[in-house]
Amino acid sequence: MPEMPPILAEDRRVANIHTGTFEPLVSENGQPDGEVLQVNGGRKGHGFHVYRMQAGATTVAHEHVGNEEFLLIEGDLVDHDGTRYVPGDLVWLRSGTTHNSYSENGCVLAVYLPDSRAAG
Repeated sequence: MPEMPPILAEDRRVANIHTGTFEPLVSENGQPDGEVLQVNGGRKGHGFHVYRMQAGATTVAHEHVGNEEFLLIEGDLVDHDGTRYVPGDLVWLRSGTTHNSYSENGCVLAVYLPDSRAAG
């Protein structure tokens, strides 16, 4: 394999889910809606990011434009229809799905959600 140059500092961002700074996520209607840790520099809560909910939190009901995919890393999560997710569950929700979720004990998710505004 040919020798490759090192990756430049400006071409790499690293954040740790245990020590990184999560930022508040605010829904489109202005309500607090969990916290995110993301390094892609894109629209907060879109693209690939880590999403955290505190114990007893419920997300704002929302509809996705684009498929939502997430991996429950730790904690518990229940969708509005009673579907329960446990750590290790990898979930796909079709574009246009409307839902909200609740976490009794808090949770951490790795999420991919396309930014519908970036497609234009």
